[in-house]
Amino acid sequence: MPQPSSAPPDALMSRAHDALQRVFGYDAFRGDQAAIIEHVLRGGDALVLMPTGGGKSLCYQIPAIVSQGTCVVISPLIALMQDQVDALEQLGVRAAFLNSSQSLDQRRSVEAALLAGELDLVYLAPERLQGAAGLLDRAPISLFAIDEAHCVAQWGHDFRPDYLGLTLLHERWPSVPRIALTATATEETRREIVANLHLEDAAVYVSSFDRPNIQYRIAPKQDARGQLLALIRDEHPGEAGIVYCLSRRSVEQTAQWLCDRGVDALPYHAGLDAAIRAEHQARFLREDGLVMVATIAFGMGIDKPDVRFVAHLDLPKSIEGYYQETGRAGRDGLPSTAWLAYGLNDVVQQRRMIEDGEGDRQRKRAQTLHLDAMLALCETVDCRRRQLLAYFGQHSEPCGNCDTCLSPPTSWDGTVAAQKLLSTVVRLRTERNQSFGAGQIIDILLGRETERVRQWHHDQLSTYGIGHDLTEQQWRGVVRQLLAQRKLHVRGEYGVLDLTEDSNAVLRGEVSVPLRTEPERVGRSRRKTTSAAAELDAPQQDLFEKLRAWRKQTASEQGVPAYVVFPDATLAAIATARPADLEELSGISGVGQAKLSRYGDAVLAVVAEG
Repeated sequence: MPQPSSAPPDALMSRAHDALQRVFGYDAFRGDQAAIIEHVLRGGDALVLMPTGGGKSLCYQIPAIVSQGTCVVISPLIALMQDQVDALEQLGVRAAFLNSSQSLDQRRSVEAALLAGELDLVYLAPERLQGAAGLLDRAPISLFAIDEAHCVAQWGHDFRPDYLGLTLLHERWPSVPRIALTATATEETRREIVANLHLEDAAVYVSSFDRPNIQYRIAPKQDARGQLLALIRDEHPGEAGIVYCLSRRSVEQTAQWLCDRGVDALPYHAGLDAAIRAEHQARFLREDGLVMVATIAFGMGIDKPDVRFVAHLDLPKSIEGYYQETGRAGRDGLPSTAWLAYGLNDVVQQRRMIEDGEGDRQRKRAQTLHLDAMLALCETVDCRRRQLLAYFGQHSEPCGNCDTCLSPPTSWDGTVAAQKLLSTVVRLRTERNQSFGAGQIIDILLGRETERVRQWHHDQLSTYGIGHDLTEQQWRGVVRQLLAQRKLHVRGEYGVLDLTEDSNAVLRGEVSVPLRTEPERVGRSRRKTTSAAAELDAPQQDLFEKLRAWRKQTASEQGVPAYVVFPDATLAAIATARPADLEELSGISGVGQAKLSRYGDAVLAVVAEG
């Protein structure tokens, strides 16, 4: 096994800076990148928490390039390994992967290259580690990088049992440094990562989780698909986006609904044929302006930089999941939108899924705590970004770029309303031995003469018709917020409402119940385009589009995503600078040596013609 470098720190970091400029085309490291890279190059273990788009991959890619031997990247993203390797090969980096998608001959070729020391990086799925241990024993391994390290946390949002087998890294190859990386980890999840991966002596680097270019918005769910269509048409026409739905059926119906209205949308969920999933994922990565409608089966590791919006039509189960999913927007640093439609049925459904789901008491308690935090984020009258960052243990001032900052909500004393609603639940139970869901409770409060009200004689209850001071939508908000505050409980297959331990204190008037004001209708927020060309003048925009056309053709010929050739931000910089020769082109961020050699003359030809 290779020993940690004995080179002076200045020499190590000189090589690292050279790789940053020569391979990746960047002038300087960002944030903690330099400190992390130096620590790893000196042979130390590291735990890195850095937001999506913050440059985590450079923290192991640069050590892999400048060190002798091969960096083994443990990643759960089998479907994306080919794209990750393609992107590195475009940069002139020697990379490969080993997974079940390869033929025997392909695997043997990669294994031979690994044993010969001809690879800088090799990607490996965690479930293959045990079987590949003998191979790795014979290979010159310089570093183990554990990507998506939060998957080792058993009480986290994205647990992968195969990750528990990664203790083998510490036990079998104790002299090889390890770097574990994730974009989502609370303090509790960090402790689990350290304990389960035996990283007690690792240096911990925690970057800010803030993604200031993302605008967080949570809207009351009224006509969710109609609201989504307005978001796409008014704010992100022709731009790439991801729409998350809870069920496979909803994914397929929403994708078709959008297509019927002129939006180029594709479905993605685990129930689709594997070939169709792969085709849809490839199209999303390679084509411009597609909208992917998906379950949470889609997205981890997606590094498409120009996803302009991430929308949720159903409530996420946790803030960790929400943060990770919304983090797929705006990886290029340009303005992007994280939008969520949230309603009463979401709360009822999620509570019921926990109650009726599998798992022991500890598992359900963890799921409940995750959901409670997500509900608190939805119901807050404070800055959403501040509350989101506080969940990860970081402080922030009001951001000015979320819906609660841009249009501050108001709150009101909902104690009397809560008492009316809870009293109705009590009377149904004690006087009639009955339980009902929110719809029937609201009908009683509003004094409606429905067939069910007459059938069950609910017009004879003392609370019948006492709720005319609020609209149906406002009452649904009361129910939703009482569920969020755990002053009301939902149980059973039919989602009936029941009291909690905290309900009696409300009924006795011992506690007040502040509630968020429910808007009567949702206004549309129109924003100017957020594309990379937004700040370009007309001639520059024209050149930018010509460069995009050249990139699309070039990527298509090579069978790689367009952003792997150059991201939009780099093309916009070229359109602005209009370089006249290779030297000027090399000074543009994102143009490394390999890409300059491969594409420089073609780019200059497009610029000259433009």
